[in-house]
Amino acid sequence: MRTATTLPDAASYGILSIMKHVNIGFIGGGNMAHSLIGGLIADGMEAEKLWVSDPSAERLQLLQQEFSLHGESDNAAVCQACDVIVLAVKPQMLKAVCEELAASIDAQLVISIAAGVRGEAICRWLGKDVPLVRVMPNTPSLVQAGASGLFANSHVSTAQHDIAESILRAVGLTVWLDDEKELDVVTALSGSGPAYFFYLMESMQAAAVDLGLTEKQARTLTLQTAFGAAKMALESSDDPATLRHKVTSPGGTTEAAINQFETDHLRDSIARALQTAATRADELAQLLGED
Repeated sequence: MRTATTLPDAASYGILSIMKHVNIGFIGGGNMAHSLIGGLIADGMEAEKLWVSDPSAERLQLLQQEFSLHGESDNAAVCQACDVIVLAVKPQMLKAVCEELAASIDAQLVISIAAGVRGEAICRWLGKDVPLVRVMPNTPSLVQAGASGLFANSHVSTAQHDIAESILRAVGLTVWLDDEKELDVVTALSGSGPAYFFYLMESMQAAAVDLGLTEKQARTLTLQTAFGAAKMALESSDDPATLRHKVTSPGGTTEAAINQFETDHLRDSIARALQTAATRADELAQLLGED
């Protein structure tokens, strides 16, 4: 059984010093792992502290060529070399991977970015209670603009908590949750959320074309408007409702459009959509966690 590295005290040394002592291993070298590795290296993480395993020799070669990290075809070898194990495989593969790694994981911090699989199931498949952080990232993490919800079980130390946050903050912002069930809401909100905004942008672009703009004109104006609105909301101290009121002149075009949204009960439709997504996330978690 592997002996975990003794980490410096978080309060005394700070997270930057802690990260210098940590080897991080990724089980699975797909897009999200690629994004996290790239973000960590951009943040100053040394490539020699990063490991990845993947069944695809071609994928490993690409990652090694791009990042000069350690590549392995053997998942257990990565676990034995690392203090943090990031489970970056498809949810349907997670049970088999965990059962394979059961003998190689002991005191390491385990971070699961596999959507929908509860911590109880992961620990059951590993055959023991381990320090575990479940993460619900989203696809904008691929461009270092992600939003991730995190939940730590009771075995996660203060230093491990900070390590998990540092890894995910390399690709965006993080929000810690007090209850694992809240990850279902995060899944419905930020996990699935990019698709909602893409749907709105798709609809606005199509409507603008119907009203006479070219595809290129409609796309350019739609995307820049979405970007600008998000940037304003991020940089302003006002909440979205206040920002909306500020750009809605009485009797003007914006008010006319908002009134149509209200007539069509768009707000209620959005609430129902998020509830439906959260319910489905819970259903999938139960299915994926079965033996």
